[in-house]
Amino acid sequence: MSIPHRRLNDPRELNALAHPVRMAIVELLSISGPLTATELADRLDETPANCSWHLRKLAQYGFVEEAEGGKGRQRPWQVPGLGFRWDTEHGTASIEERRAAQALSDVMMGRAMERLREANRRAPKEPEEWREAQTGSEMVAWLTADELKEMNEAVGAVLRRYIERLTDPAQRPPGARLCEFVAWGVPTYFPGVEPT
Repeated sequence: MSIPHRRLNDPRELNALAHPVRMAIVELLSISGPLTATELADRLDETPANCSWHLRKLAQYGFVEEAEGGKGRQRPWQVPGLGFRWDTEHGTASIEERRAAQALSDVMMGRAMERLREANRRAPKEPEEWREAQTGSEMVAWLTADELKEMNEAVGAVLRRYIERLTDPAQRPPGARLCEFVAWGVPTYFPGVEPT
């Protein structure tokens, strides 16, 4: 199954999403399904009024929509699809788009790093099977542009292997837990190390 990405290229869209509370709302709706502003507020330690304001801002750009059922303050919200992509290539993106895309990337990566730190804090209390299953890795390698692209595509394919389980609880085996993988493959820069 391919992920139904939404391609973002308007700096206003990128900036609307580049806010920690809004990103948290989109993440929770993607993982948990429809929730009300009050339910979101309880999970995010925010006020319902603040969550409502952020939901309206997200809805303005089509990141969330009202779900069926409920009225007024009890109306649930949902995401219309999963995943986002944006271009930041210098040749195709405007300066404003690159800045907005970088801000969004920083928010997303910051949230992922916060979750990693939380997982590391909780690791000693996890059952042994889960402590043994989790890992982290980091590496550098000399690659051509074609090899880097191939590796990123291979990692992406592995990461998408269980994507259906996110939206279809019936596919989750007993004992499954929500897990997170963060990967990037980019040229890296070390002082005094030049490309060959």
